[in-house]
Amino acid sequence: MDYDGGFHEVEKDGKLFLVYHHPKYRPIPQIKSPSSSAEVANHDHPPLPLFICPLERWLRNSSRDSRLVLINSSPESVLSGKVGDHHVLPLFWCNNKKFGDDYSECGMCSNSNVGTDYYFCAYCLRKYHKECVESPLKIKHPYYPHHSSLELYYYKELTVCIRCGREMAGGLMYHCNVDQTFMHPVCAMKPIPIIIDQQKIHDHPLTFFSRPDSLICNVCGLLEKDPPYVCLRCNFVAHGGCVECPHTIKISRHHHRISRVSYLRYEKWPCGVCRQSIDGNYGAYTCKECDDYYAVHSKCALGKDVWDGEELKGVPEKNDMAKDAPPFCKVFEGVVHYFLHDHHLRLEKNILYDENKFCEACVMPIIEDEFYSCAECDFILHETCLKARRRIQHALHPHPLTLKATNNYVSSSCSACFRCCGGFVYECPKHECYFKLDVRCALISEPFDYQGHEHPLFLSLHPKEYVLCEVCKSKCNDSPLSCIKCAFIICIKCATLPYKVSWYKKDEHFLTLSWGEERCEKYWCEECEDIVERLFYWCNDCCTILHTHCLFSKEPYLKPGQVLKIGEKVFQILARCNISRPICYYCMKPCQGKRFTRDNLTVCSLSCASNYTYDYEED
Repeated sequence: MDYDGGFHEVEKDGKLFLVYHHPKYRPIPQIKSPSSSAEVANHDHPPLPLFICPLERWLRNSSRDSRLVLINSSPESVLSGKVGDHHVLPLFWCNNKKFGDDYSECGMCSNSNVGTDYYFCAYCLRKYHKECVESPLKIKHPYYPHHSSLELYYYKELTVCIRCGREMAGGLMYHCNVDQTFMHPVCAMKPIPIIIDQQKIHDHPLTFFSRPDSLICNVCGLLEKDPPYVCLRCNFVAHGGCVECPHTIKISRHHHRISRVSYLRYEKWPCGVCRQSIDGNYGAYTCKECDDYYAVHSKCALGKDVWDGEELKGVPEKNDMAKDAPPFCKVFEGVVHYFLHDHHLRLEKNILYDENKFCEACVMPIIEDEFYSCAECDFILHETCLKARRRIQHALHPHPLTLKATNNYVSSSCSACFRCCGGFVYECPKHECYFKLDVRCALISEPFDYQGHEHPLFLSLHPKEYVLCEVCKSKCNDSPLSCIKCAFIICIKCATLPYKVSWYKKDEHFLTLSWGEERCEKYWCEECEDIVERLFYWCNDCCTILHTHCLFSKEPYLKPGQVLKIGEKVFQILARCNISRPICYYCMKPCQGKRFTRDNLTVCSLSCASNYTYDYEED
């Protein structure tokens, strides 16, 4: 087996490192990047070790349908013939520019911007990290001194590299069968500094210590498998990932900057992100501006959904959002100009409920006493939606979000509730984030006052295990709302449904969102006459019961007249038909709410539209 390489002590620029070295591989001289496969084939360069393409290594292994495939072919295996239509060609060395400058990624591990050394495959026309190409089948790693080795696998599911913390969407990776952990080949062979003179977190140099048993990190207060750096002079311990902790940061959960401290003034204090207790004997982040003392665990503060990754020590503080222009300006009494509409809006009184009138921002019916409408078109806004700020800082995302109007084509969904939204959305201006919030989800703040629960609720980011929503009884998404006083948990999709409604035409009372056993002897829906289970609206006085989708439609935040795009197919959205109930082409049930039409066929929901699209494309 290919395991005779290892980590050796090497001095670089006067500093000691543990560097991986394989005795069969020698340094390769630098050449220019090839511009074509012909140039690669004809380029005259000294004889180099021949390595097969990482993609070829994977293709040579059996059980390619498995999610975890053990690689058993060495990188310098002799090639003969073809595997499928993949011609056997060597890889050539390129290190003239930083990997990822042209927005490319490694063709095997999809991890860019991690080094300057890579190979180029003339047949695949792909670039590969040096480490992904030369990766041995086994590595004895200093991070796992008690285990025999890390083995090279091809993994087909999303996981996280234990060393860099970045998500891995499949590809070559090293796997520890004992701890069930993964590492990029680049991270597995990355040099490990033996001594770190890190003044950010400690006054003395720190030494690498490869036996992490029972050593709690002074920075994050956790006992993890990541080998730490230690200071023997003052009994200080810091994980390798904690030695670079920033001093001052801005997080999405707090309106002030927070700074790292070595310990807290109080022994116990609740974390401002996870709401669990902080041990005051270890490091944390605190706010110097707040009188009521705000603190956050180090790990919670540096989470990717909480911190934007910027060190702010020495950077002047700016409050750009405070300078934002208001969303509307007053023209004269009762008339305003809204920044996302061309015409003036007039304040009106709501006299009679009209089920075909929707707010352009939140796409909910107009039931308030006062609202703003346009005299020249059908544009309507709730008063609360009119006052929604142009930019917000939301707890679910580390970057500021900007309010934007959607066009008639709807193809994306809210990143919090995952519902398609035809109304206004708050978007992250950074294109790499792809983060959007509909207006209703943007109103969620901490603590969240939910009418259906007696205690305030807080957001929980990425729970370690799936939890069930108490309302819809389904698995929650990554950010459920939970109560810190009891076991109540609700998903954002349910929390943003109106708790009380008063516009049902057959009942003069309020209908309340209910779940569980809170209902009368009547167990069928007033509209569709089908069995009611789990989540429903009901009137205690009249015993009226309705499915949520019968009252709002299955896609409540899509507007009639819009076009829904699914893949390359488009569906026209039509309003509820009160005269008749057309039969859905896909599920063969009557269309109770909004309808979706295409090719003279009608479907009743987004799921039926999606299923119809896939079946249509297959045919």
